Parts: sequence; C-alpha cells; structure tokens
Amino acid sequence: MLEWQDLMAAFALYLILEGILPFLSPTSFKQFVLRLSGMSDASLRNVGLASMGCGVVLLYLVR
Repeated sequence: MLEWQDLMAAFALYLILEGILPFLSPTSFKQFVLRLSGMSDASLRNVGLASMGCGVVLLYLVR
C-alpha cells in the first residue's frame, strides 16, 4: 500500500527533476518555455497525454 512517505518522496523527486534544466541552463529553459507558449492547446494536451501515458507505463513496470 502507498504510504505518505512514498508519495512525498515521489513529489520531492519531481521537484528535483523539474528544477534541473532551469538551474543548469536558464537560457535554454526560457527558449523552451517560449516554444511551448506558441503551441496550440490541442498540441499541448497531446504532449501532456503522451507524458502521462509514459509515466503510467513506467510506474507499472517499476512497481
């Protein structure tokens, strides 16, 4: 069963991974965000759906 410690550890890892690119290369991160802002809503939703799908499959394989 999932415990709060596992959930908090997963969230902490998420924050660490999200902070790597802005920390290492702020200029590249800004360019990436600008490119994202130019994408249509449908494209962003598709990218989000694909990302969630990959996450679910990876979680299934790991657990």
